[in-house]
Amino acid sequence: MNQVSQSAASQQLHELERGLGVTLLDRSTRPLTVTEPGRLYLDFCRDVLRRKEDLDAALDRFRSDAEGRVRVAAIYSVQISEMSELEREFSRLYPESDLRVEYLRPERIYEAVLSDEADLGLVSYPEPTREITCLPWREEEMALACSPFHPLAAKGSVRVSDLAGYDFIAFDDNLPIQREIDKFLGERGVEVRRAFHFDNLQMIKEAVALRAGISILPVRVMHAELSQGRLAAVPFEDAVLFRPLGIVHRKRKRFNRVAQGFLDLLQAAPARVAVGLE
Repeated sequence: MNQVSQSAASQQLHELERGLGVTLLDRSTRPLTVTEPGRLYLDFCRDVLRRKEDLDAALDRFRSDAEGRVRVAAIYSVQISEMSELEREFSRLYPESDLRVEYLRPERIYEAVLSDEADLGLVSYPEPTREITCLPWREEEMALACSPFHPLAAKGSVRVSDLAGYDFIAFDDNLPIQREIDKFLGERGVEVRRAFHFDNLQMIKEAVALRAGISILPVRVMHAELSQGRLAAVPFEDAVLFRPLGIVHRKRKRFNRVAQGFLDLLQAAPARVAVGLE
């Protein structure tokens, strides 16, 4: 029975009794009877087997859920409306899928990807590491952002030199986007007056809308404010500046079918988003 000989079973039973320090079977009777400690041990084994069955069932449900789930961590400037459009298209392609999107600061996105809290991360100015792979997603054209009442707002386009001397709402110096803006202005010999600096796009947009200064922002992130008439986006006529967005994931990450499908959907988007397309 169970391909175990009687002698082998007896030996295992003796070893078990020595380990427990009790007698499990009364060998003075025929047939053998179970002792009181033996009944306790039998109940324990049945409970273990029952819990193992519950564990297997729960793991089966988890594996089934995981196979239909994709977890995405995105920077705040990847707009909720845009993710909603992606989710609708993804649901059409994968109706049984479960797309979960969480908005985080850039450093937390890398942490979430590394710890496998997220399958994919969407970041600006992506930086590969020994453990992180970066894939290009798109490049968003940047333009002058100003109040509709600002003198530069009336122009159909501006030269970079037109920004010289104006109060400027900047990003914090430690952010890649500000380093690129400084380089963009510096290469053209343009100096602006830094009025304020913030660590996020939303605060900069609010400051510009309140006429605290001008800025340079991706046009795509100003959709709501442009439609509300709170901001104006004026393209540059003598230069082009793009903000790169990328997809990050853990190296050697094995994607399930739906996660790979969402990655394919992201990569099918236009590589460049220009002011004229907004």
